[in-house]
Amino acid sequence: MAPLKLSNKNLSQIASTAGEHQVQVPTYQRGDAVKEGIVHVGVGGFHRAHLAVYVDQLMQKHGEKNYAICGVGLQPFDAAMRDALGSQDHLYTVIERSAKGSFAHVVGAINSYLFAPDDREAVIAKMAHPDTHIVSLTITESGYYYNENTHELQSEHPDIQYDLDPAHETAPRTTFGFLYAALARRHQQGLKPFTVMSCDNMQKNGSITRHMLESFARLKNPTIAEWIATQGAFPNAMVDRITPQTSAADKTALADKFSIEDSWPVVTEPFMQWVIEDQFADGRPPFEKVGVQVVKNVHDVEQFEKHKLRLLNGSHSALGYPGQLAGFQYVHEVMENPTFNKFVWQMMQDEVKPLLPDIPGVDIDEYCKTLMGRFENPTIMDQLPRICLNASGKIPQFIMPSIAEAIWVKAPFRRLCFVAAAWFRYVNGIDDAGNKFQVDDPMRDELQAKARAGGTKPHELLSIKTLFGDDLRSDERFLKQITQAMEEIDRDGILKTLPKYVD
Repeated sequence: MAPLKLSNKNLSQIASTAGEHQVQVPTYQRGDAVKEGIVHVGVGGFHRAHLAVYVDQLMQKHGEKNYAICGVGLQPFDAAMRDALGSQDHLYTVIERSAKGSFAHVVGAINSYLFAPDDREAVIAKMAHPDTHIVSLTITESGYYYNENTHELQSEHPDIQYDLDPAHETAPRTTFGFLYAALARRHQQGLKPFTVMSCDNMQKNGSITRHMLESFARLKNPTIAEWIATQGAFPNAMVDRITPQTSAADKTALADKFSIEDSWPVVTEPFMQWVIEDQFADGRPPFEKVGVQVVKNVHDVEQFEKHKLRLLNGSHSALGYPGQLAGFQYVHEVMENPTFNKFVWQMMQDEVKPLLPDIPGVDIDEYCKTLMGRFENPTIMDQLPRICLNASGKIPQFIMPSIAEAIWVKAPFRRLCFVAAAWFRYVNGIDDAGNKFQVDDPMRDELQAKARAGGTKPHELLSIKTLFGDDLRSDERFLKQITQAMEEIDRDGILKTLPKYVD
């Protein structure tokens, strides 16, 4: 049969005509029957596969009616999401893929959508509304205007300067401009501040959000800044779900297999995780009911975060940079190589796991096995360039801290050194077969200049003090092992070098 256009009126037919490939659809009330307690800025693939799915489960399974989502797009490119969602009653399909097959369900948690360039005042008014209890964010690292060197707000940035101008207070550009304007209005109206909940994959995302917004507010109005500092809430969180970009082939497959015509479905894996600090200013949904791990404080979040950053993200680095140099395209392809597969497992078990904290109730070996299964999933088609982009912000978080701790406790780190050496090679943008590829990194020019100057020696790249500490630059054992790995990769390539790092 011809695919059905995703819409409210077609939901029951979609649910009944999918045949053997049954599709779950929302049976809860939407529209004016619910309150939009969450305003979410940055409605991309990850949000629609993560927070929105948790809220959808709360609405479907537990009758939640006070925390539907109003999506917000601040950037001109968000017009595409406005149009896609608006054309199908803000419904969309999540396609979970694994080796066992595909499963599709329609999500209705996003109840409406505001496109700021159309009406900036409407966004401020929505955030300031008494029904709004949480403003959540997936705005990527650049949206926080966070200076990695000083750990302060980039207050001189033209966008921030624009929003600091009193003439633009009701028509801001940045997330912080909108948050400030809405919070100032709530302060004036005698309301509590809403919770600002970062869902971006950054360490201490809540603490960074708090510091950036308070810094912005101090430059606008110290009274409002003090109110935010004392009354506001910015929970730290760890988020995890692999969500590749949606392709035209994904839309076609959805239509062919599930008979759904969806302008912008989301493809993801079955696994998802969210650990969040229980710090909310004006109430929250009962996230625990749908599997969210709500913990007491930021320390608890950091323990989970350390496991994820060092094991999942560190292993992604071990697959991404050497994998792309070796000519692979996808994560699962690298994992199909027995030597790479063994290398990643041994790096996790022998070099990373011994450095990690114990978390009550968490079996770290089971977590490692789960990661291996996620990496091996052939249906996600997770591209290596996605894993590799912006590495200057990743390697110092995912690989180097394990090396630094291993230096301190005199533990083994030769596989971690191989990964770092592979990245040092990767920044040149030429794979082992001599093919050029795009290096997508804000520090690309500096990295490539240092890599050319250093050749097979690490010292030039290690001299970048914003990325590497003195503990690395001065440790003879580390310098010896990374230099050896760089020389071997330069001479023999990744695939001939890798077996030397597998027991």
